[in-house]
Amino acid sequence: MSTSRRVVFAGTPEFAAAHLDAVIGAGHEVCAVLTQPDRPAGRGKQLQASAVKRRAQAAEIAVLQPVSLRTPESHDFLRALNADIMVVVAYGLILPQSILDIPANGCLNVHASLLPRWRGAAPIQRAIEAGDTHTGITIMQMEAGLDTGPMIAKSALEITASETSGTLHDRLTELGPRLLLEVLETLPQRLTQATPQKDSDATYAAKITKQEAQLDWTLDADVLSRKIRAFNPTSVCFSYLGNERLKVWQASVVSAPEESVAGRIITSDADGIVVACGKGALKISVAQFPGAKALPVAALLNGRGPQLGKGQQFTAQGNLP
Repeated sequence: MSTSRRVVFAGTPEFAAAHLDAVIGAGHEVCAVLTQPDRPAGRGKQLQASAVKRRAQAAEIAVLQPVSLRTPESHDFLRALNADIMVVVAYGLILPQSILDIPANGCLNVHASLLPRWRGAAPIQRAIEAGDTHTGITIMQMEAGLDTGPMIAKSALEITASETSGTLHDRLTELGPRLLLEVLETLPQRLTQATPQKDSDATYAAKITKQEAQLDWTLDADVLSRKIRAFNPTSVCFSYLGNERLKVWQASVVSAPEESVAGRIITSDADGIVVACGKGALKISVAQFPGAKALPVAALLNGRGPQLGKGQQFTAQGNLP
């Protein structure tokens, strides 16, 4: 690296922490880190620092965890840093224009899609769910709109047929830091070559809700297969079988008899549980009952054979007594 930037870094999850690691490792001067306040996590609901905070503390970098960036204290803190640039990666707080204007070269955002497609909170999941064949990383200049800023750099990769949001997240976590370092190295030129987004091509990647994860067996098997992969591992899809909620971790599309009833188990053996859909069928290969681990179907059938047998019906809600 020939040029060192004075950087404020804002981010929260592991995806962001990988970018912070890269910026530090490349020799840039990270003068402060912004991250979300500690949150309760785990069974004990103990307060847990974000991945970005843990990395910053290990590197002895000052950490700020404001609830809002609209306070005079936040503005004064950032102005005093005299940063060249702020790098924002999955931070989770809205940056007002008054904050965006503080760094000498403004603020850059690293976004996990090929903008303007999939602006918003869940670009990785929505790309898989929609059946996109490609996605990637876009680095943009930030402005007040949601992921609407001029694009500085893009890098694409293919979405494979077996891709889950977990595997795609990991691949994008490798791609993003490399592109960010390229941008920081050639920042003045990149800023002058920024390309406006075409708003008419934009799509919105809404945050995943718990209700969305429930499988509607009247839909096509292709649609459900994509959703199962898209929601794995953070919002695993589920359906009710009897009075229990079964999480479906892995499933593939297979054919089904024309007269099959949606949600009914057609066949069940060690190779998989085949469930009829509105069109086609899904063969479930890995699933999870409440309080247990996710297991291959062959292992589940050892103790749950009758419950997972041919003719059993998945329902929209549990058959509770």
